[in-house]
Amino acid sequence: MGTIVIILLIFVAILAVIGWRSVRIVPQAMADVVERFGGYHRTLSSGFNIVVPFVDHVRERIDLRVQVVSFPPQAAITQDNLSVNVDTAVYVRVTDPYNATYKVASFIQAVEQLASATLRNVVGGMDLEQTLTSRDQINRELRAVLDEATAEWGIEVSRVELKAIEPPESVQEAMEKQMRADRDKRAEILAAEGQKQSAILRAEGEQSAAVLSAQGAADAEKVRAKAQAEAMTVRARGEADAITMVAKALKSGDVSQEVLAYQYLQKLPEIARGDANKVWIVPSEMGRALEGIGGIFDRVREVAGEAQGDSAAPDANGTGPTRRV
Repeated sequence: MGTIVIILLIFVAILAVIGWRSVRIVPQAMADVVERFGGYHRTLSSGFNIVVPFVDHVRERIDLRVQVVSFPPQAAITQDNLSVNVDTAVYVRVTDPYNATYKVASFIQAVEQLASATLRNVVGGMDLEQTLTSRDQINRELRAVLDEATAEWGIEVSRVELKAIEPPESVQEAMEKQMRADRDKRAEILAAEGQKQSAILRAEGEQSAAVLSAQGAADAEKVRAKAQAEAMTVRARGEADAITMVAKALKSGDVSQEVLAYQYLQKLPEIARGDANKVWIVPSEMGRALEGIGGIFDRVREVAGEAQGDSAAPDANGTGPTRRV
């Protein structure tokens, strides 16, 4: 009875081991290459899989995700015989696990060596300046060559990136000096252009100010002349009205020649006040007017004499002069 139990336990253990070895669970984005009796049998995809224990053997598990192959900087000689160190990263993905397993021993190492050789060929056809400024072109050429060469290995090169391109230290110092000189040159050019623009704007401002000042002076002169003309017009109208009124008064009133002569004599100082008055024109009637004025003065003297005589004569009582009213 004990022997049967032991045999049953051994049989159950064997079945458990066979069952455990028969089940193969493959993670997502992975693939297992299965061999049977040392030869390729099939490729297991992700999920639950059944294999024959002790007959089927998993040769390798392949990662189907994009892998980054980053290798140390590689030295390359440019067309102008300058050595540069290029740091490159290659993005690859396995598309055929069978070819990646059986057609190349280590596809990662193969991609690295192929990328190095291709990089030297591409950089060797460019000078230093083109190498530093043509990263996109280098990436495209590297990707095209690597993708074509790795197609039979079941590898797809999805992207190639140049992380750094380092020229020699002497070249870097020369480039820094050149860039510094270029920056100083651009700064001086910008400063000169700024001064030029400032001078132009200042001259335009002064010109505009002069034009506006001249226009303002001209407008002020026009306004002043207009005001003077209006004042002269008003003055002339006033004088004309005054002359008209005087003429009307002369016609309607009884104005003697003596009064007119007296008014003319009062105006003589004003007529002689101007510096340009060299010749005076005296109307012909002035003689008669002056004679009349002389007669007036004679009559005034006569009246004054009579008044004095009357005041000097004594009154009837002999007491003193009599005042004539």
